[in-house]
Amino acid sequence: MRVKTVWFRKQDARAPEEAASVLAATLWRLSDKLVDDLSRAGYDIVTPARGFRILAEVLAFGLHLCDRRAYARWPESERAALVQAIGARLGEIMAENVRALGDPGEGDIRGEFIALLNRRAEDYAEFELPESGASFPALRYLAAEVREVMERDDQHWIMDQVMDVEMPELLGALNKALDGLLRPRAAAR
Repeated sequence: MRVKTVWFRKQDARAPEEAASVLAATLWRLSDKLVDDLSRAGYDIVTPARGFRILAEVLAFGLHLCDRRAYARWPESERAALVQAIGARLGEIMAENVRALGDPGEGDIRGEFIALLNRRAEDYAEFELPESGASFPALRYLAAEVREVMERDDQHWIMDQVMDVEMPELLGALNKALDGLLRPRAAAR
């Protein structure tokens, strides 16, 4: 999958919201591809609700990875603006897509998604996420959360599929995008 890794119009620094828009779209596309790949691999993702729950877990992981990369490269105020803007945009995209597929029910889709992002940010804060990708414990946690969404028949092998097959591809593309879009700034740590 092709992802945006450079800005075509050269400028000194982009606003965090501009980078956030690109990164949110990239995260969504990569996560959506992961769900499609799981379905093609024979995992039972027959309901949109299950697909969106898997998407939400992968997006939360990806957002936290963006946060970690920005932490080392951007000043705190810009990093915070970036992460908040990515989360807000992902919430909008999630709500739009759930509504497009039918009745979203009574809940606040965007609000529930943002709450999940906040919970997972606390969870992933406990794990190491090296510059090259993600640690085994962090990937295992993500895979365990995806496993909880799956039918009983798929729960046994889904963790291996997520950790060993799907996430290396997603992380490669996401890291390439992050390296190109989150260039170090002057007051970074």
